[in-house]
Amino acid sequence: MKHDSLYIIMPAYNEEKNIGSVIEQWYPVVEKIGGESRLVILNDGSRDGTYDVIRKYQNKYERLIGIDKPNEGHGGTILKGYHYAVDAGADYVFQTDSDGQTLPEEFWQFWEKREQCGLLIGYRKKREDGLSRLFVTRVLRLVIFLIFGTWVKDANTPYRLMKGKQLKKVLKRIPDGFFLSNVLMTVIYEKHHLNVEYIPITFRPRQAGKNSINMKRIFKIGRQAFGDFIRLRHRI
Repeated sequence: MKHDSLYIIMPAYNEEKNIGSVIEQWYPVVEKIGGESRLVILNDGSRDGTYDVIRKYQNKYERLIGIDKPNEGHGGTILKGYHYAVDAGADYVFQTDSDGQTLPEEFWQFWEKREQCGLLIGYRKKREDGLSRLFVTRVLRLVIFLIFGTWVKDANTPYRLMKGKQLKKVLKRIPDGFFLSNVLMTVIYEKHHLNVEYIPITFRPRQAGKNSINMKRIFKIGRQAFGDFIRLRHRI
């Protein structure tokens, strides 16, 4: 019987203060699953010592893969990670972020349901990262409904498990470098009825460091997203 492999994809930007503890928290997941499973961290052109910390941990953990790349933002970085995982033949691909807001112990309820994927996505029922982020999530939900005619609970959650083979097909519909790639991916899975299930998760404040997103940047991203979604609605 073939052993299922899991690739955890994690983007990192200026997370020197977080990345060591996050690796310590998440590495046991791929170690427990075993086989060809890997924790893949993509350093998105960090200006601090994030990649140095990743390299140090690579000497300790054989299933840890660090990839250094020029900065292009969260969406483009996770897309590269997804492509890396499916090209490597991952049976399942899981994505979360490197700021310590998510809990690895909540992953196992996803893994138990892996054969039902589709897209198993964490639903941030109770958020501890500020009212501004909650506001953005609700506005995004409305924008998606108006443009795509699809209602989603939480389109951009960085806590999602997907089957590798199906993900490879979905990725063909997403432009390279698209900055809200997880959002567009959720819409595609929902629009085409690809077995989406929302599972409540804990979402803590970031554990250290400074968030690179502020309200001014959020509104700028929102304007760009609206235009891009309009242009892409026929493609998906």
